[in-house]
Amino acid sequence: MIKRLFQLLFLAVLIYAFKPLWEGPVSQYVDLSFLDPLDAKVETVLNEEVVGSALDYTKESIVDLITFVSDKAVGSSPPEEVAQPVLDAPATGIISIHNIEIGTTEAQVKEKLGDPMRKSVNEYGTEWLTFHDNYQNFVMLSYDIKRRVNAIYTNDRLIASSIGIEYGVPKSEVREELGEPISEIRKGTNIYKLQNDEGMDIFHSDGLYMYVFYDLHQENTVTAVQLISDSLEQKKTALYAPQNDAMRKGFEMQLFDLTNAARVRHGRSILTWDELASETARLHSTDMAVQDYFSHENLQGESPFDRMKKQGVQFVSAGENLAYGQSSSIFAHEGLMNSKGHRENILIRDYQFLGIGVDFNDKEQPFYTENFFAK
Repeated sequence: MIKRLFQLLFLAVLIYAFKPLWEGPVSQYVDLSFLDPLDAKVETVLNEEVVGSALDYTKESIVDLITFVSDKAVGSSPPEEVAQPVLDAPATGIISIHNIEIGTTEAQVKEKLGDPMRKSVNEYGTEWLTFHDNYQNFVMLSYDIKRRVNAIYTNDRLIASSIGIEYGVPKSEVREELGEPISEIRKGTNIYKLQNDEGMDIFHSDGLYMYVFYDLHQENTVTAVQLISDSLEQKKTALYAPQNDAMRKGFEMQLFDLTNAARVRHGRSILTWDELASETARLHSTDMAVQDYFSHENLQGESPFDRMKKQGVQFVSAGENLAYGQSSSIFAHEGLMNSKGHRENILIRDYQFLGIGVDFNDKEQPFYTENFFAK
């Protein structure tokens, strides 16, 4: 009896482990929403370390075996250069990134993208998982409690849509397909009015918010897309995220990765993180936040170059970018790329190093400082 009970339990674990593989095809013919309560129960059980580890081991072993057999069957070998992915029209929604949609499972993401290069706290209270190949095929995504994608961003040529929206499409065509962007977001009893921003449109459709960013220096064409699920957007009840060290560090590393992805996209070299320059940048962000000003020159009359020299940063050329009030590093970066002088700093060929510092004022508004330099 005990042996049979164990066999049934093991079978149940296998069925759940294979769920990402059979859920999609079966859901086309059967409404699987009745399994949601079961998923929630399983998530609770999986919080127990032993059971969770056992299930993860089983799932990873199965995926590794399938991958091994598949590679042997087709005789695959790693490409010498980073290949551009073949983008398919979204299977369920109207838009996808790197063939990944809102709702894609973690197992499916891992199969397509492998392991993330970085994990960092984001303004939605989850983590951005960052994927790239030397900053090509750049993607950031987040998971919900069921380990399904609930947010995804790219500033690469990875956007596919059933209605023709992709990287480089003019703003006029986007609006022709999606209509007028929304002007407010309702969260419970609160209504957030959206500022008119020529560099960004927000659309709401198919259970998700679509943030479409435009390059004002490339004839208002699509340069990036961020997709956020309804449920995740509604959980973010305030304009700004609560300030803490994890959020500060998350914003710094996200802005660093976004900057390098933009440089690679424009044929520039990858910048190296510099800790001294980061300390310099963070001190200036803190000073602006505490003293309530926004300027390259601080209240003591020191320029960015004065501050970098004082901190011990040695350079032959240098530059500084500032941003203030944007609720995420994505918004800060896209705004900087649409500002001529800041864009030029980001794309200067000779720069080799970058330090980024972020801090918050008493209203939790972030101040971003970027210090670029070459030796």
